Amino acid sequence: MNFDTFNLHPSIMAGVQALGYDTPTPIQIKAIPPIKQGRDVIGLAQTGTGKTAAFALPILQSLIEGQRGPIRAAIISPTRELAEQTCEAFMELGQYTNLESTAIYGGVSMDQQLRRLRGGVDIVVGC
Repeated sequence: MNFDTFNLHPSIMAGVQALGYDTPTPIQIKAIPPIKQGRDVIGLAQTGTGKTAAFALPILQSLIEGQRGPIRAAIISPTRELAEQTCEAFMELGQYTNLESTAIYGGVSMDQQLRRLRGGVDIVVGC
C-alpha cells in the first residue's frame, strides 16, 4: 500500500512526497479513510508512528476541496510545543497548497498572533 491509495489532492501528495513518505504507517492506514468520510476516530500509537499525518492529511483534503472562508479547522493541543509541532506538520504537508495554518497560545505577543489570524488562516492549532 502507498499514499496514492488515499486519493489525496495532487498538491497534498506533493507535500507527502517532499517529506519522503512512501508507505503509510498502520495508524495512517486505519485512520485516514474514516476521517476522510467525516467520521470521528480515536487512535492510539507510539511516538513517531505518524499520528499527526494520520489526521492532518484528511483535514487538508477536506479543506482543499471546500470553500474558502474564515478559520475552517481548529486543532487543540495539550502543550505549546505540541501545538507548534502540529502546526509545522500542517505547513509541511500542505506546502504545495494555498492553505494557511498558524499556532496560537499564551506567553507570547498577542499582537503578532492576531495579525496572523486577521491575515487569513484556514487552520488554527492552539493550546
